[in-house]
Amino acid sequence: MDSSQTVKIVHLSSVHGDHDVRILLKECSSLASKLDNVSVNLILAGVKEREEFGVHIHSVSKYYGSRLKRMWLTVNQVFLKAISLDADIYHLHDPELLRIALKLKRRGKIVVYDAHEDLPRQIMGKSYLPLKSLLAAFFERYENYVVKRLDGVVTATPFIADRFKKVNDLTIDINNFPLESEIEFTKNDASVKENRVCFIGGISSIRGISQLVDAFENSEVRLSLAGEIESEYFNELTVKNGWRNVDALGFINRSHAVALKQKCLAGIVTFLPYPNHINAQPNKIFEYMAAGLPVIGSNFPLWKEIIEQNNCGICVDPSDSMAIAEAIHHLASNKELARKMGENGSRLVKEKYNWLQEENKLIDFYRQLMQSSCK
Repeated sequence: MDSSQTVKIVHLSSVHGDHDVRILLKECSSLASKLDNVSVNLILAGVKEREEFGVHIHSVSKYYGSRLKRMWLTVNQVFLKAISLDADIYHLHDPELLRIALKLKRRGKIVVYDAHEDLPRQIMGKSYLPLKSLLAAFFERYENYVVKRLDGVVTATPFIADRFKKVNDLTIDINNFPLESEIEFTKNDASVKENRVCFIGGISSIRGISQLVDAFENSEVRLSLAGEIESEYFNELTVKNGWRNVDALGFINRSHAVALKQKCLAGIVTFLPYPNHINAQPNKIFEYMAAGLPVIGSNFPLWKEIIEQNNCGICVDPSDSMAIAEAIHHLASNKELARKMGENGSRLVKEKYNWLQEENKLIDFYRQLMQSSCK
């Protein structure tokens, strides 16, 4: 690759949509705006072809029906489009694309794998899968076999990065910290605070909502529960004693979410300890912090490092409704402590937990890839 010529970069996904925040709005747009002499392309399935954020978006046919059919046929189409673009660097965003990774390598291309999730642990969290332990072990061996032969690995968390560093030296964690446009820094005004806390986001049993509602059975604090709830699960929640202290708001837009956070004493994210939750970094943690709210989170090691070590909130056993209730009561009874924790969180999002820091790491990673290819 001649460093004076335009470097063509292609990101590929057979699964994600055309406004995926990590792929298009963060990684692709950052590369297009921050690197000189590059052409950034993105291949997706079933989207409108266009140029957006400086990124050339290409589309292949989207197949419906069984998951296996989609995986096989769509990936084949993505591969054909990828080789037709004849790029220098290919950046793969889905585990199912690993079967074309070595094909691209054999064509002399630079190939990067982006691990958004820890696939083996994700499989272990799916209770409906038969022989999930064997499947998880198989996919971990397969991932490691392919990744060892690639030019680099990008991961969404430090935990996933530690796993892949054992098989590929050029591994870096590019965390999903929020874009400036994703977060709202708000003034923490005590005069508008109400005796309530909030959960904003997808609502399901594995996200600990049943235990959260139970925590409000004897509470003097109210819970604002913002997000869509499937009817069957809604019916299950409404018969709980704690439901009398819950305000179910349904889906709310961004401006409503900002207004809600300004009124609340704390933000809650008590996901249950499924393997794929333990090492995740939900954006809502950082959104609560940006709004000046202390966070009541699950007591996973990574979350405790973010929340408790930075004195931004309290971590509890998410399966223990009494522990959740005690944390809520503690913050509601200690307004000055809650205020200080909220201020710590807001400052840290501005200084550390934001996309600008991760963008710099991504650009350095790509410059290293391009320099090694010129040798």
